Amino acid sequence: MKANTLRLGLNLWPPFLFSGIRVVRIADDYRHARVELRMRPWNRNYVGTHFGGSLFSMTDPFWMLLAMNALGRDYIVWDRAGAIEFVKPGRGTVHAQFDLDDTVLEELRAATAGGDKYLRWFDTDVVDASGEVVAKVRKQLYVRRKRDRVAQ
Repeated sequence: MKANTLRLGLNLWPPFLFSGIRVVRIADDYRHARVELRMRPWNRNYVGTHFGGSLFSMTDPFWMLLAMNALGRDYIVWDRAGAIEFVKPGRGTVHAQFDLDDTVLEELRAATAGGDKYLRWFDTDVVDASGEVVAKVRKQLYVRRKRDRVAQ
């Protein structure tokens, strides 16, 4: 699937659409994504800041989507675990960026070349308009080369 098609689909996906989450960019090579969460009356909590669940949701699928598409069809990629640390109240528009570089992709390929599973943590900061960290999100991916694709 083309990255722009995925971006448009995610922006129309009800959990993102109705939460104020907007996928701004997914690079054609699936090495970068940027996501925003805009403050809306329906996504504020009791004290007027972003719901913690919305902050986590805006980051949830991206490491898996980037790795899955960058590695290609020879690999199985799943989300395995996730955690979030709330650093300060989120107000206004907040964003998160995901950058999957060649070094990480080579690490994933090397660790799974023999067919073994590999678990790797990815860290993402959610930041506000002034660049201050609102939340720190960690996602763990399960990566394995498909059994029929393992080098003999």
